[in-house]
Amino acid sequence: MIIDTHCHLDDIQFRNDVDSVIQNAYEKGVQGIIIPGADREDLSYAQELSHRYEHIFFAAGIHPYHHEQYDEKILRSFLKDEKCIAVGECGLDYFRLPEDAHEKEFEKEQQHHIFAKQIALARELKKPLIVHIRDANEDSKRLLQEGNAGEVGGVLHCYNASKHLLELAQHGFYFGIGGVLTFKNAKNLVEVLPLIPREKLLIETDAPYLTPMPHRGERNEPAYTLLVAEKMAELLNMSVTELHNLTSKNAFTLFKALEKIKLATI
Repeated sequence: MIIDTHCHLDDIQFRNDVDSVIQNAYEKGVQGIIIPGADREDLSYAQELSHRYEHIFFAAGIHPYHHEQYDEKILRSFLKDEKCIAVGECGLDYFRLPEDAHEKEFEKEQQHHIFAKQIALARELKKPLIVHIRDANEDSKRLLQEGNAGEVGGVLHCYNASKHLLELAQHGFYFGIGGVLTFKNAKNLVEVLPLIPREKLLIETDAPYLTPMPHRGERNEPAYTLLVAEKMAELLNMSVTELHNLTSKNAFTLFKALEKIKLATI
């Protein structure tokens, strides 16, 4: 069994064949999929998919690129759903900051504010966080610590191989590993992977993005978690079966709601 802990099945790229994509993944052994909330406009569709399939779940949150969409009332309405098992994806992303110094600082402040709100919401509702971090390691770690995010824990989605963030493993955080691990330029992640406590490893695709080799350049799909698992197992000197079992157990530990709803056949 594999759990894809981060898969954007609500993305427009899946609108024409989402059911066949899900069926194929399930047949390949992907028996749990979590759709992270990134854009408020897609949350209803993510919710619909989670109720159409027993093994699919979703999260509700606002990606840092869309921080202006933040509406706590709307998020709360989704977070009440039993199939909504986390807050996120939320976090900080400094990759596309404005060049103007004043605008840059304003953008950072807005991202900090909305991220802090979602951390507080997760703590209140006792749901784990799905955290997006890009070019913002220091501030992300600080806000998580200042917000006592360790009370609920979460996953660092698409873990960026920063050793600075490894300390968060001691505070209830897991590390999402996806297709980047298979890239030729993933030297840092390959070197850091063995440093991550094994009980904190999760598998994800971030589909339809970050497609693993040898399919890079194509649309990513949850079935490709098998390719990520194979590479992880190779690097950690584990069998693929052991890796599947380990990461699934970790997913059940973090996302406790997964255990409350039986993973059944489609």
